[in-house]
Amino acid sequence: MPASIVNHRRCLHRIPELDDCLPETTAYVRAVLEPLGGEISTPVPGSVCAFFDAGRTETAAFRADLDALPVTESSGLPYASVHPGRMHACGHDGHTALALGLAEYAAAHLGELPRNALFLFQPAEETAGGAERLCGTGILERRCVTRVFGLHLWPGLPAGRVFSRPGPLMARSNEVTVTVTGKSVHLSRAAEGRDALTAGAEYLRRAYAMADALPPDEPRMLRFGKMVSGTVRNAVSGETRLEGSLRTYREETYRHCRRGLEDIGAALAAETGCGVDVFLSGGNPAVWNHAELYESVCRLLGEEAPELLKAPVLAAEDFSFYQRRAPGVFFFLGVGDAPELHAPDFRFDDETVLPAGLAFLKKLLMMP
Repeated sequence: MPASIVNHRRCLHRIPELDDCLPETTAYVRAVLEPLGGEISTPVPGSVCAFFDAGRTETAAFRADLDALPVTESSGLPYASVHPGRMHACGHDGHTALALGLAEYAAAHLGELPRNALFLFQPAEETAGGAERLCGTGILERRCVTRVFGLHLWPGLPAGRVFSRPGPLMARSNEVTVTVTGKSVHLSRAAEGRDALTAGAEYLRRAYAMADALPPDEPRMLRFGKMVSGTVRNAVSGETRLEGSLRTYREETYRHCRRGLEDIGAALAAETGCGVDVFLSGGNPAVWNHAELYESVCRLLGEEAPELLKAPVLAAEDFSFYQRRAPGVFFFLGVGDAPELHAPDFRFDDETVLPAGLAFLKKLLMMP
């Protein structure tokens, strides 16, 4: 089995595809799953779902993500991407390989399973929408899913060891775009214009002050990474565009920040005469682990339970959509001192990490 999952991962690593256009990837996944005897379906484009009926009334679901990133690989691996400009730089090839290995195990031990097993291979985790669309088909409800699990390879944690925590694990993510529309005139007539650059800079200052004023024990992050304004040096800027990201955990914190960002825009529009449009994307909800299910995992696995992650992380994940449909727990599988996720040289010791991850997932599968 370990050799099988390592081979799955390396085969998938060579054929990275994007968003929900995943013909080679889904063909590979189907080729592994179809001989196992489960019920295979494609609820949304780019997905593959496999249901193994053990004759139970409840089902345990396991999520894997199939898509890659628009990154040019520089890992130097002998099984590097054969698709220029695309790479499995976030470990989704490892996640899929683990789910395939677990499906092979489930099929071979069907009569021993305490629950039916549902494997959800979803598209578009990186571009958003994959989990939400798949959940929207009602597949979790139709299959009577009462628990759902997922994991993510994680640099900086010891290789092959599993970590998690009850409650908040990963942040809610909302992209923030602010467009300030002024009136451009020559600098010699600046008083006749409406300076979008000055208004944009003031918006940035007030937005950061609003976020910084929250209590220090309330985790959040608001940062703008891009600001574009004006056309030439000797004309008042007619437009400024700010692009950033808001990360929060609690809904009340998100609502507070959203309201604050909108109020700042309205105030600046009144003060400067500029138009100020504030847009926040829908984004992903926070990954919030079900406390009772997490405690059950720890209690039943005993010494083999996941290690406690002391604090949540500000990264985001669409696994949160599954947690809105059924009790769910998400885990981090350490890959040791590896390059950062999304880096063009991301690589990890799959011969060590993947067998350890599969052994952990088997325990979840067999939990009463």
